[in-house]
Amino acid sequence: MTTLTIAAAQSISIAGDLAANIVWHQRFMQVAAEQGVQLLVFPELSLTGYERGLAAELVIAPEDSVLQPLRDFAQEVGVTTVVGMPVRLSEHSPVLIGALVLGADGSLGVYSKQHLHPGEEVAFAPGTGGSPLTIGGDTIALAVCADFSHASHAAAAAQQGADLYAAGVLITENGYAPDTALLQGYAVRHSMAVLMANHGGATGGWESAGRSAIWASDGSLIAAAPGIGNLLVVARRNADSWTGQTIAVAEA
Repeated sequence: MTTLTIAAAQSISIAGDLAANIVWHQRFMQVAAEQGVQLLVFPELSLTGYERGLAAELVIAPEDSVLQPLRDFAQEVGVTTVVGMPVRLSEHSPVLIGALVLGADGSLGVYSKQHLHPGEEVAFAPGTGGSPLTIGGDTIALAVCADFSHASHAAAAAQQGADLYAAGVLITENGYAPDTALLQGYAVRHSMAVLMANHGGATGGWESAGRSAIWASDGSLIAAAPGIGNLLVVARRNADSWTGQTIAVAEA
């Protein structure tokens, strides 16, 4: 196996403040780059916060120039970065929960959440997913929160040859045990590593549990955040073994 370094960005979003969240995302990307991270995954709707009531106001096209500073920075520091944002794929299409892939090569990919959580239908429509990513010799399948509650979603990722299943989520304390059991189970069942990037604090009226985590393909825990807060959870694969660490992210 080739070397691979991935990370979950357990960030705290500022409600509706896209400009401030972009700056904060860049800080995470800088810290990730210093750790040699190749793929960095942020939580669900990380650039706006999980703010259903603001989605129609904040929605953008994936190619919108407002994201150009982030796209440029991903290329500058060499970290492919997955960020969460309400998106509209055409002028008259519905609002989707997007995970935008800002490639280290300057490319832009779009994943849209396929399975909505009850209540999300008031602000969003179901999306259509997206193509897997490739980093070196690894194939990465994306998920956004409730997507992973459907076993068929993880199974489809495995059928696509995914080596890593990477989910940006919002999970509260009540949901943490069952949700992480599902994700760890997918690692074992499908022999793929699993990354979960959870919010680092309260967002949209929900108290996130934090504790972002990464599991190896045998289900063993590589690294996890100890609680809430702005933290980077890093996993490194060398030869056929993983090592992990958690790093606090402070303002520059």
